[in-house]
Amino acid sequence: MRRMLAALIVAAALPAAAQAQSVADFYRGKTVNVYIGVGVGGEYDIQARLIARHIAKHIPGNPSVVPQNMTGAGGLKMANYLFQQAPQDGTSIGMMGNNFPSTQAVGAQGVQFDANRFRWLGTIAPVVETMTVWHTAGVTNVDQARAKEVVAGATGRGAITYFYPAMMNSLLGTKFKIVTGYPGGNEINLAMERGEVQARNNTWSSWKATRPEWIKDKKIAVLVQAGPRAKDLDAPSVEDLAKNPDDRLLIELIVSGTQLGRPLAIAPDAPADRVAALRAAFRATMADPEFRAEAAKLNFEVDPVDGEALQKVVAKVLATPKAIAERAKEFLE
Repeated sequence: MRRMLAALIVAAALPAAAQAQSVADFYRGKTVNVYIGVGVGGEYDIQARLIARHIAKHIPGNPSVVPQNMTGAGGLKMANYLFQQAPQDGTSIGMMGNNFPSTQAVGAQGVQFDANRFRWLGTIAPVVETMTVWHTAGVTNVDQARAKEVVAGATGRGAITYFYPAMMNSLLGTKFKIVTGYPGGNEINLAMERGEVQARNNTWSSWKATRPEWIKDKKIAVLVQAGPRAKDLDAPSVEDLAKNPDDRLLIELIVSGTQLGRPLAIAPDAPADRVAALRAAFRATMADPEFRAEAAKLNFEVDPVDGEALQKVVAKVLATPKAIAERAKEFLE
């Protein structure tokens, strides 16, 4: 009887051990692709590549981790690919637009995924969104932007670079003329330097990471911020500028992506043990001294939100009351 009990105990332990071993065996010699839905040089791209450089050593089996850009439709092309076509075996990760859950919540065209079904991996930190103008625009505050037309660059409808200034036009009375078609934030920045456009939406962390000299030399002026207030930024909160409580709820939905930061998600049908391993690897990466040192050099604050917490944020956004979602649709699709 004792021998039988011992055998049963060993047998019960074997599946867990085999499962843990199978994760390492699976990833050993494999390539994990990190798809980036926007062009090279912006904050999404830089953060995705930063994580890719460090996470491999924390994944069992130490696979190669390769970032690759897949642009189109403000990142929706990549998200649709990740959901529908990418390998579902734990080798496909996407750097997602933080507006994608709210875009789905309003039923916007082009969404061919269910954000609730992605297995969210984590984000380096929440973000502070801004609306920023070039120094030659002659506009340094919201009142002036209500009185004068300013040309804003954007990737496309459905992207935050479009719907942020569109929201301000509708709810705050600004006069942004929005020009679309830029592959990513870096191209919009170059257009600002060339004088093609005078303004753009961007995060405060992105400005500090990609164009710190513009801040130092006062090449740009931040009109408003959204999300968690930045301690080192003196600009009014766009939520506080809402004219009434309903408008504030609408703005909060539109900028809900600030809670997600620059989020990574795993293809939806990846095996649970591999999802757990990747989430553990992400947490380990965020605590990795080498990762943190490089993030500091890039001027990125590291205040990570793990995948389980992101999953709850996404579910809350997708549970938005229908009336608010319907009002937000004109901005998010």
